[in-house]
Amino acid sequence: MSSTTAVPTSDDHRSDESHLLSYPRFLKRILWLATEGSFGFYAWMTLLTALSLVGANAWANQVAGGMIGTNMTDHVSWGLYIANFTFCVGLAAGGVMMVIPAYLYDDEDMHKVVIVGETVAIAAIVMCTLSVIVDLGRPDRFWHMIPGIGEFNWPMSMLTWDVIVLNGYLLINLHVVGYLLYMRYLGRKPDPKWYIPFVFLSIFWAISIHTVTAFLYCGLGGRPFWNTALLAPRFLASAFVSGPAFIILVMRVIRVTTGYTAPVGPARTLIQIIRVAMVVNLVMLASEIFTLFYTGGGHASAANYLFFGAHGHHGLVPWIWSAIALNLLGTFLFFLPAAMERSTVRIVACLCCIVGIWIEKGMGLIIPGFIPSTLHEIVEYTPSLIEWKVTVGIWAFGMLVLTLLMKLVVSVFTGQVRSKEPTATV
Repeated sequence: MSSTTAVPTSDDHRSDESHLLSYPRFLKRILWLATEGSFGFYAWMTLLTALSLVGANAWANQVAGGMIGTNMTDHVSWGLYIANFTFCVGLAAGGVMMVIPAYLYDDEDMHKVVIVGETVAIAAIVMCTLSVIVDLGRPDRFWHMIPGIGEFNWPMSMLTWDVIVLNGYLLINLHVVGYLLYMRYLGRKPDPKWYIPFVFLSIFWAISIHTVTAFLYCGLGGRPFWNTALLAPRFLASAFVSGPAFIILVMRVIRVTTGYTAPVGPARTLIQIIRVAMVVNLVMLASEIFTLFYTGGGHASAANYLFFGAHGHHGLVPWIWSAIALNLLGTFLFFLPAAMERSTVRIVACLCCIVGIWIEKGMGLIIPGFIPSTLHEIVEYTPSLIEWKVTVGIWAFGMLVLTLLMKLVVSVFTGQVRSKEPTATV
């Protein structure tokens, strides 16, 4: 019985040598490209950098002075930072709504712009990570969670599951985006075995990041407002609205600022997804409200405070009703025929849904989970100036990352940046 052993050919060696030379050149070109642009580009990047530095300075003051600089207390220990974290997780998960039509249903038009959704996911995960870091009273003690040095406490702690799924999703999207950019830079067709398995893995991973985040909340038995089986489905439904809506806005900005016009099909597909997901989200919200107020119980006290106020305290009432109004208005606008065209109606609808869901999943979900407290005391919470500065800084840094990535994507995919070396067929 004979056996054969595969021997590396000269073509394989030439290919390896080619990558060793071309990849550093690729990195150098894109890093140089990230610093080039028009006056408008420099003005935008300067603004984002300034806001990021304002946020960094506010966080430095918070670390130096302690969490007393925020308005969080022993009663309300999660505030604006975790509210922003929850929304950004959904924003990252929503990017999968471009991946599914592109790869599961082989939508050719969606294939051309699917990298936009993956890039948005990278920026959103960066913001998620920063939102958690600034919420740590002693960020220098983060090493306690590092396996081998500290105690990771996996799989018992839901927080460790969140760390795993978020970082895993970031690495998956970094690989897919980086590989596709590199292949396009070389002028070669991407090898499916190097990215297709990761694309399908990202679909599962996108659903898991928001599901695990929901489990992190609803698994806390001492917070009855979060103890609902609908929390994870609501998170996913709202993510499939905010994510696609944000991607539509990004594609509009790309068209206006760079002149690159994406096919009309992907945006229309995303709007159809938003229509269904937003209706599902509103139906589940109505079901939740009925359960809270008709049956009463431990959930009802927090819901009463959230929607109508309690004992003279009405801090969250304007927030939640604004969220409901914006969500209803956004849903109505998305069902108008004009939303299927490149119109102002589409942009206003996206903004309404994004802001509405940010409030609903943040100030309308995280904060009332702590009010009343386990001692039945009402201690209201309003974000402090430091918290707002830090949050704005996080968003500015996230937009800075997204701007750089989008600039690279547009430049490479439109052929502005391409390898000048002749490439051998592999």
